[in-house]
Amino acid sequence: MGPYAAASHPCAAWLRQKPAAQGHYQQLFDDYRHVARRSLLNGLHVHVGVPPACDRMQLINRLLPWLPLLLVLSTSSPLWAGQATGYMSCRRVICGEWPHMGLPEALPDWAAYQRYRTLLQRTGALAADGDLWWALRPSRRYPTVELRICDGCPNLEDVLCIAALFRHLVEHSIAYRHDPLPCSRELRWIAQENYWRAMRHGRHAHFIGCHEQQPVTAQGWLAQLQAQIPIDSADAERACRHALHVLRHGTHADQQLRCLAQARADGLGKGQALRAVVAAGTCI
Repeated sequence: MGPYAAASHPCAAWLRQKPAAQGHYQQLFDDYRHVARRSLLNGLHVHVGVPPACDRMQLINRLLPWLPLLLVLSTSSPLWAGQATGYMSCRRVICGEWPHMGLPEALPDWAAYQRYRTLLQRTGALAADGDLWWALRPSRRYPTVELRICDGCPNLEDVLCIAALFRHLVEHSIAYRHDPLPCSRELRWIAQENYWRAMRHGRHAHFIGCHEQQPVTAQGWLAQLQAQIPIDSADAERACRHALHVLRHGTHADQQLRCLAQARADGLGKGQALRAVVAAGTCI
């Protein structure tokens, strides 16, 4: 049995886990109690560097509409605590229990972001060296924007695909950062709705197109991305090909559910079937 790199472990029982001893984690357990103890989760984080002259909060506003699509490609947590949850990314559902861990706040620029942090720190909601855990955030330690929405991916090709797509989106947004910001209230509503649909149904959902505001499949949404943000590098082209393959044939969440259904159809009990999912996941 090898490492299991999905966003949640199908068999893990959080009440039986021993809290990590490091001071950082102990502080989280003290502050957030059961919310922290329940979070037996793994996420994929991707940093992309941003030039000093670029307002990272404005950049985040440009990237916001595409975040749910990146989550769709990564979904790998349909099983949690021995149960099929009905969500393709149960991890993001559990993340919703934490403060400051959803989609980024609607802040128009870096100055507004700094005022927001100052307010939280002044009122005791955020430590002086504390982090916001948004699905996409400006890193406090590095001159980057950090993608945090994605589930952990057992398949390295999926990781490379998501990282390349995110870098492509960032590079395009930086290049066109002087264009008017597409930051309307409606776009935020759509991003929030698409985020929920991505968590719940993954690639099987019908989403709301960012500009046409009409229903679109995940494959159609990827096609819209390619049409609106021209693919101008070999890495981006390769990433789009792999993304289309994932959307056609299934994410790791789909693979887990298929494996579970097959194991039960073969007569395995619930515990054995879950262990079969784990065994299959370590080999993908």
